[in-house]
Amino acid sequence: MALTLKNILNSSYRLCVSTPWGCQRSITTASTPLYFKLTQSLGAEPLKKKKKMDPMIVRAKEEKKKKKIEKMIKRLEKNAGQLKPIDELEVPHAVVQQMDIRKRQEVPITEDVEDQQADLAKQWCQYKYNQHFEEIHMIKKVATATDKALETPNLQELRQESEELWLEAIQVDPVLLPFKAKGPVTSPPIKGYDAPDGEYHNITRKWD
Repeated sequence: MALTLKNILNSSYRLCVSTPWGCQRSITTASTPLYFKLTQSLGAEPLKKKKKMDPMIVRAKEEKKKKKIEKMIKRLEKNAGQLKPIDELEVPHAVVQQMDIRKRQEVPITEDVEDQQADLAKQWCQYKYNQHFEEIHMIKKVATATDKALETPNLQELRQESEELWLEAIQVDPVLLPFKAKGPVTSPPIKGYDAPDGEYHNITRKWD
């Protein structure tokens, strides 16, 4: 009799009591803790019934969607050969509207001005020709002097004795003609000025 009662208690250690609002309250008679246990999902919403639509309306929607896609495809095919726009090369709309105001009138050039421009062009051509001729003459002069220096008997004898010593002897001596140059800058430096690193925002448009 004791074993039968024990078996009944062990088999029904947890009872569920329904409440009027649909939830369940669990009652346990077990001697050990139940810890965390999964319960049934509550608060579920019933599936909505699908509304019956007129087949003509459904077909009209599909046709409308199909025409929209075809229109987009035609637009893409039309602009297939069009290059990606570059914002830096596009003229702003405000400037386009001011074209009449910004347009300069052509100033007529007199014959005296034309003759003066022609004389200046001839003088400039003559100056550049003389400069080029002098540079070529100087290069030939230096090359001739170099060849003459290499053909001296002393250097020829040195070359016969040792090729390495001859190569060292014909090297340019940087101490013989010291030369230092520093090019002009656009603006003089400011003493004690700490230049910032600088920040910028990349606004380049990306085309996928």
